[in-house]
Amino acid sequence: MFEEFQAETVRLENASIFVRHGGGDGPPVVLLHGHPRTSATWHRVAPLLVRRGFRVICPDLRGYGRSRGPAHTADHAGYAKRAMAGDVVAVARALGHERFAVAGHDRGSYVALRLALDHQATVSRVALLDCVPISEHLTRITPEFATRWWHWFFFAQPDTPERVINADPDAWYRGDPDRMGRENHAEWRAATRDPDVVRAMLEDYRAGLTVDRRDEEADRAAGVRVRCPALVLWSLRDDLEELHGDPLAIWRDWADDVRGHGIDSGHHMAEEAPEVLAAALGGFLGDGGPPGQSTG
Repeated sequence: MFEEFQAETVRLENASIFVRHGGGDGPPVVLLHGHPRTSATWHRVAPLLVRRGFRVICPDLRGYGRSRGPAHTADHAGYAKRAMAGDVVAVARALGHERFAVAGHDRGSYVALRLALDHQATVSRVALLDCVPISEHLTRITPEFATRWWHWFFFAQPDTPERVINADPDAWYRGDPDRMGRENHAEWRAATRDPDVVRAMLEDYRAGLTVDRRDEEADRAAGVRVRCPALVLWSLRDDLEELHGDPLAIWRDWADDVRGHGIDSGHHMAEEAPEVLAAALGGFLGDGGPPGQSTG
């Protein structure tokens, strides 16, 4: 994986972030993974973007994979998306980039959203993959959503999820090495067997239902919006559109310039449809045209 990429750990004030980065002197793009993946989930997409001329940066989110975060607190603020977004900005600057594009999938999409809202002078473009904002999910709770996404509410419980998952992580987190790629699978499996990583991933979800939800609601009330161009992509073989309807309609309440479409893939699109995803990201990130040309 990641041939010709460099790997290093960037030490921050209250986190250490493992990051892979590679490519030439082209425009930088940060790729943010979801749960329970690591930066290795991008192993098929990142080289394709490098070939398109981009400088590609793939960190492990705070607490995931080989990254580490602060001690856990009752308010879960150490694993808030605002804190994770701050990590990404600090890592990009440590690598010499003051401004960059970002693509986030699953939990990483919430970090990408926070970057676009909090760091508008830093983020040039944002791609949001298989997601709507956390607060939008929560205002649309139905029996179908609660049944299919029950893990959100289970992970939010104190202590019990750790005991259940760590008792048999291989049974809880199941992955196919042939579909994921064997090295990616091995890295993912090592991470999910680490109780410290499991606890941090659960703190991510606990923050999502508390501090992250409040931060999103405060932004909506204050009229804070995503001002840079936004690309929304979703998996046609997952349930986002089935549960919530057209994702673009939801995102237009949050962003000025939204375009996007569904991808014929299951949820882990970076692993299942890397060529299609890289083409969509490359075309969007390389589009220097004016904002406001939204498509459905």
